[in-house]
Amino acid sequence: MSGLLFVVSAASGTGKTSLVKALLDRTTNLHVSVSHTTRPQRPGELNGVHYHFIEKEEFLTQVGQNGFIEYAEVFGNYYGTSQAEVEKQLKNGHDVLLEIDWQGADQVRRLFPHSIQIFILPPSQYDLRQRLSNRGSDTVEVIERRLSCAVADMQQYVNFDYVIINDSFDRALHELEAIITANRLTLTQQALQHEELIYKLLTPSKDI
Repeated sequence: MSGLLFVVSAASGTGKTSLVKALLDRTTNLHVSVSHTTRPQRPGELNGVHYHFIEKEEFLTQVGQNGFIEYAEVFGNYYGTSQAEVEKQLKNGHDVLLEIDWQGADQVRRLFPHSIQIFILPPSQYDLRQRLSNRGSDTVEVIERRLSCAVADMQQYVNFDYVIINDSFDRALHELEAIITANRLTLTQQALQHEELIYKLLTPSKDI
């Protein structure tokens, strides 16, 4: 049985990471694929948990070896998703979630056309600016640059299967969880997961 591949994307500062973390805490058999990145490790981040932090030379070597399902350069740093890791999880029947930007989602869409893609939007540009400012880890120049790119990023929502407005964290989390559940309950997934049960239900039995 093959697992489902979910993709969650958003403009920087929309609350995507917090939503994904909360989703993973309350959803079984959903594995997040830890991305590789060349950006500096931030305080509180753990290598192999938040990202696989590697040097640019090593990253580009893996690119040349087709080691990533998707990769992109964002604000001068590279990010990528290991193809071997994702395919192993899916083959073992585990659902996988990728938390990546829209450029990466586009690349995944080409390789995995049946991936379920979700885009998260903020309730306003003002709210987005506040969230970027409240991080406290970026300079004013970086915040302004991220904000100026956000509108262009948000225009990509039309290429996704689902859109969630993160104006209320609890509601957005509920909607995100509902998308996961709904896709697990499709005819195709249920038929695969409960093949033996369905066979018994549809086979005439003298023991009834």
